[in-house]
Amino acid sequence: MSINHFELNAVDRAAELQGKGASRRLRKQNLVPAIIYGGNEEPTAISIKLNELVKSLEFEAFFSHILTINVDGEEHQAVIKDLQRHPAKGFPMHADFQRIVKGQKIHMNVPVHFTGREDAPGTAAAGVLSTLVSDIEVICLPSQLPEYLEVDVSGMEIGDLFRLSDIKLPEGVVIHELELEDGHDRTIVNMQPPTVEEVDADVDADEVPATEQNDGTEENKDSE
Repeated sequence: MSINHFELNAVDRAAELQGKGASRRLRKQNLVPAIIYGGNEEPTAISIKLNELVKSLEFEAFFSHILTINVDGEEHQAVIKDLQRHPAKGFPMHADFQRIVKGQKIHMNVPVHFTGREDAPGTAAAGVLSTLVSDIEVICLPSQLPEYLEVDVSGMEIGDLFRLSDIKLPEGVVIHELELEDGHDRTIVNMQPPTVEEVDADVDADEVPATEQNDGTEENKDSE
């Protein structure tokens, strides 16, 4: 498996192997219950080997790629739409996959990568780069789905910001939020001024606590 192609092997779950009790039994067998839906077909309940799914989840690209799921020898093209993890231990407990239909646009959240942070003039001036998003929902055809969106911040100075509309999008890709009638072109990253203020070296003696002042009395006593 490469980061450009993800393939999972799954087993179709019969009706009697569904439900909370059955899901618990599957997890005891190191299997993760999941479902494939959409594409004008009936949902297909499946189970996936835990170690196989965990290995795929290590790659960020898994969440923004077309996946091949082999279900008892039948291939399904799908994208992952939801993943439930154990609240304390973090291992996957259930996954939802949406079938891909050729020619039909999909909604997907793709990661945002901010590049050039160290080269930014604002960084050189001790500014603080504040990133306000980690992923953004896009709409596109499956064949046009980007692995991630890149935002170059290398030219940012203190006070600069980028909005959603400033992102350079691949051909055929639009940002869902900007397509809405009441969509907001919100800020995704800004360069803030330094947060640490300089300490004033000119301090009046009256502002220094008496315990920290030394009038030389102790030294005079020692010299007597």
